[in-house]
Amino acid sequence: MNLFTPISWNDAGFILTGVLNTVYISVIAIFFGTILGLVLGFARAEGNKIVNMCLGGVLDILKSVPLIIQLILFSTFIGAMGYPLEPFVAGSIILSLYTMAFMVEVFRSGFDNVPAATKKAARSLGMSYWQTVRHISIPIGMRSVLPSWIGVGLSVIKDSALVSVIGYMELLRTAEQLISRSQQAVMILVGVGLFYFLISYPLSLYGKYIERKMTR
Repeated sequence: MNLFTPISWNDAGFILTGVLNTVYISVIAIFFGTILGLVLGFARAEGNKIVNMCLGGVLDILKSVPLIIQLILFSTFIGAMGYPLEPFVAGSIILSLYTMAFMVEVFRSGFDNVPAATKKAARSLGMSYWQTVRHISIPIGMRSVLPSWIGVGLSVIKDSALVSVIGYMELLRTAEQLISRSQQAVMILVGVGLFYFLISYPLSLYGKYIERKMTR
């Protein structure tokens, strides 16, 4: 008796759900990770030693502890406290914080690359501190961080596969279920790799497009 079912077109919707879920959680993590990273990156670039020490300790923990462990511990802890979260919500929070930890260093390096003489010249022309930040530090600093930002974004898309450990039905988890049912691992994994490429490649192209526009 054959216990395995071959893959059919009816499985396309199942795979598409995994693809869309991967896109959803990746977009959320990149968006919130970028916003928080920009704010804290600026704080680290402009802050004193105490601010950098406090932020640095938290960021080091987020960057050093494997993402899969953070996901399991957070989901388990929240559940034990009596406030269980949906896998999508828990995964989005941890993946966003994990993304933020790397984005902070990306944006901090961008702000640090703005020449001090340029900022002093802006202040001497009558600009306020925040006008200098808005019109000088951010435009100049962001040009230098775009390649690194794209690199972090692409890593987030691939790291989103780890959210499956807490039950989120992203692309890799849907593929695992299809493999266990059909035993056609090679074909399915090749397809999964192709889908990840199709998700990631437009981001890479968009980054190159923006980079060309900013350097004109």
